[in-house]
Amino acid sequence: MTMMTEALWQPLPQQQAFRLIMQAMAYPGRVQQLAGDDAARLVLATLLDPGVSLCDRHGLLAAADWPLLEATPADAAQADYLLVDGSRPVDVAPKLGTLPAPEQSATLLLRVAALDEGDTQLRLTGPGIATEQPLRIAGLHPDWLARRADWVAAFPLGVDLLLCDASRIAALPRTTRVEIC
Repeated sequence: MTMMTEALWQPLPQQQAFRLIMQAMAYPGRVQQLAGDDAARLVLATLLDPGVSLCDRHGLLAAADWPLLEATPADAAQADYLLVDGSRPVDVAPKLGTLPAPEQSATLLLRVAALDEGDTQLRLTGPGIATEQPLRIAGLHPDWLARRADWVAAFPLGVDLLLCDASRIAALPRTTRVEIC
């Protein structure tokens, strides 16, 4: 008997998503359209494997997703990846890496209501941005931007953020300077 699996667990959608995740990281603030209607799950399905850990701080994943993701559950302070509800105030202290190993930091996936619309307007500058890149976000608690500024202040330490709405992503790598308009 063959088990039918959602498309996001298949190699081709994950390969396509990987290219778009890399585009989002290379060009901060540019919104990328992913296939399907659950961008956060697709990003996790694409990036996670048995060698990494995940904290689902706000219980956004179904229990059935965990065996397919294969990541080790971890608390927020130790997790390689954190999935959080971006509309809530910050209630995590992610790992920021160390000077000898800044890559040992967390990547945060913040689920938001919508990208390219909303009351939060940002102006982004830095690597991957020619002059400046605007980004509008609906459903992002303002604490996240303040805490992100603290987390990335001691570069190269910090975190990388991926903002996800239903079907799109945008990245705020630690090298990106964020100004709230």
